[in-house]
Amino acid sequence: MKSKSGILVILLILFGFIMQSCKSCSNSGSDVSEDLVIPDSLMFDTPPPVSQNVTEQMMENISSPVETAALIKGLKIPFNKDFIVSSNQAEKFNTSFDKALALGIYGCDLGYLNMYEKTSFVVDYISTIKRLADDIQVGQFFDFSTLKRLATNNENLDSLVFISQQSFNRIDVYLRETKRDMLSAVIVAGVWAEGAYLTSRVAQESNHPRIRETLGEQKAILGFLLALLKIYEKDPSMHQLIAEIEPIKESFDKVKITYELGDPIMVMENGVATFKQQDKQIVEMDDDTYNTIIKNIQNLRNKLIKL
Repeated sequence: MKSKSGILVILLILFGFIMQSCKSCSNSGSDVSEDLVIPDSLMFDTPPPVSQNVTEQMMENISSPVETAALIKGLKIPFNKDFIVSSNQAEKFNTSFDKALALGIYGCDLGYLNMYEKTSFVVDYISTIKRLADDIQVGQFFDFSTLKRLATNNENLDSLVFISQQSFNRIDVYLRETKRDMLSAVIVAGVWAEGAYLTSRVAQESNHPRIRETLGEQKAILGFLLALLKIYEKDPSMHQLIAEIEPIKESFDKVKITYELGDPIMVMENGVATFKQQDKQIVEMDDDTYNTIIKNIQNLRNKLIKL
């Protein structure tokens, strides 16, 4: 799923929580899906800035829109425009908080559109994202004309990914400099919520084991996300967002994720032999938990887009 060849991507955001950190901290066969807790002693009236390294790590792998869409397409699930948020919905996002959330949501949907090569919708979604970005004063960090050209002409994927990730890096730095780093966390939340929603919709159409596993994997990711959001929970809008996510967290409590240490294999990277550990991830959940998670994720997403 890490392969990106043939994927037409205009991701404006590529975030991630590095799951390998969970693996490296675990013992063979141990449950690594415990919640992250921020001690009361570390809660401040004015939240301390989050390390830029943390944000950069989060941008790398979080069930990125690319991977989510690639998984869906790989299972031969046809494109469904009803899975994504209509660009007309953007008018409902009024505050800077809501617009940052929408920026993440539409960024994820853009990955889905590009995976299925729906270039007829791409320009409209890029324009929507541009308006949202401009409204929170970060539009200057996107080269929208280049992004449109690369998307509609199916050009150099690597350039497309580089430009989009570089754009977010600049946005993150700017938001920190202007004391609005909470909005970076909100954008991440939007990406996660929409990616989880897309996965849940596919789960209803295909009870494929890989979709089931992907949905279960969100337990660990959600733990990191909530820990990040709770740094800013004294903000009323963030407090409400956390409250809306909590039911999903509770539904994941019955999911168990473990890792088994595998044998290392030798691979060639840039002409150099190296070894990679082949760990096995095991996701365990019953049908009732699976269906409850799907329901709660969809309830959250519909609240976020103000349906």
